[in-house]
Amino acid sequence: MKPHTGMYIAGQWRPATTQDTTPVVNPADEQVIAHVPAGTAEDVDAAVRAARAALPSWRATPPAERAARLAAIRDGLVARKGEIAETVAAELGAPLPFAEAVHAGVPILVAASYAELAALHPFEEKVGNSTVHCEPVGVVGAITPWNYPLHQIVAKVAPALAAGCAVVLKPAEDTPLTARLFAEVVHEAGLPAGVFNLVTGLGPVAGQALAEHEGVDLVSFTGSTAVGRRIGAIAGAAVKRVALELGGKSANVILPSADLAKAVNVGVANVMANSGQTCSAWTRMLVHTSRYDEAVALAARAAGKYGERIGPVVSEKQRDRVRGYIERGVAEGARLVAGGPEAPRERGYYVRPTVFADVTPEMTIAQEEIFGPVLSLIRYEDEDEAETIANGTVYGLAGAVWAADDAEAAAFARRLDTGQVDINGGGFNPLAPFGGYKQSGVGRELGRHGLAEYLQTKSLQF
Repeated sequence: MKPHTGMYIAGQWRPATTQDTTPVVNPADEQVIAHVPAGTAEDVDAAVRAARAALPSWRATPPAERAARLAAIRDGLVARKGEIAETVAAELGAPLPFAEAVHAGVPILVAASYAELAALHPFEEKVGNSTVHCEPVGVVGAITPWNYPLHQIVAKVAPALAAGCAVVLKPAEDTPLTARLFAEVVHEAGLPAGVFNLVTGLGPVAGQALAEHEGVDLVSFTGSTAVGRRIGAIAGAAVKRVALELGGKSANVILPSADLAKAVNVGVANVMANSGQTCSAWTRMLVHTSRYDEAVALAARAAGKYGERIGPVVSEKQRDRVRGYIERGVAEGARLVAGGPEAPRERGYYVRPTVFADVTPEMTIAQEEIFGPVLSLIRYEDEDEAETIANGTVYGLAGAVWAADDAEAAAFARRLDTGQVDINGGGFNPLAPFGGYKQSGVGRELGRHGLAEYLQTKSLQF
């Protein structure tokens, strides 16, 4: 790995205000692969000041020109796709094929979508005797997580730039190298100095300083619900806009008419992807009692195929957290049918793909977000009970419904209190809004709904 020094502020790499650094660890072998500057409140202040100075010119830039810069960013991501995948594999532990297809591939689609939206979005419209203008909200403080390090950056930065906002990014301390690569891509794309800025550091230091900074107009945060509450409180006290994409405990509801084998196999794959570190993963599989035993056998068999295919979780702390939940599930009476808390390898932060049967809705593993390769199977007697169980957590981020035909599945999906539902294995759509109900967050990402988060409206009456 190349040396990583300085912060990207006002269009150049500047020395940090401190010599302190944070290590970056490869979770597959527990080796330190890099150190990055541990940003301070002073670094954040410099970045916010640079963003504010750049904002007037950037917000006045015609949308077509902003679209061109976003297209250049997309092209830069394409050109460096291999390097991005290798970096994500090193700092997150994702298997390289998954890193190439998802961690590097999906952000390219999202960047491309915003390059197009920036050129086509109606930033001005007539409403009766009024002209309504959509204007950038201002300086955005973007705080991103480690589980999808580049996707989460692009899902915030691209719409903010398309809207005409300036951005200060604080990436997760576990995966800062991907963020630094992104800053290089932005620089090469010719974005004006100060429109995008990067400060690495710890969440309680740099992240909190960014959320609290009076020069930030909107805080966009993806991460845990606990931290999201704190950021929401900080933003509320300052009457500052906030966008929060938080935790999830999504239900995969398999109706009696569904193709059970397909539903179970796709469901297991969904949970095991990214080593279970996906906030929208369908970690609760709800199966009618008449087909429950068959589903348990299918799920256990499917999970067994992932032992050598999934990577580690991101850190020792995360590994211990996930193992603790598995132990809690056993202690509360769930039946372990695959995996378990034992370490599968001598080195690396690996967790065995785990499936629990006989899980009841009130159990901890059925209520709390585990963020690891752990699936809970829950039985239900009828659709009313399935609805109650599916909606019976504080979360409402995503989910899935399976049935013999799409209409039957869609009818049940309308009963779910969640922001996104896949019907019979529906695929990812970068233009569809993503975000949650209840404690899964506030606001939406992706597509025109994601762009709207970074706009405010002004009406002129004639």
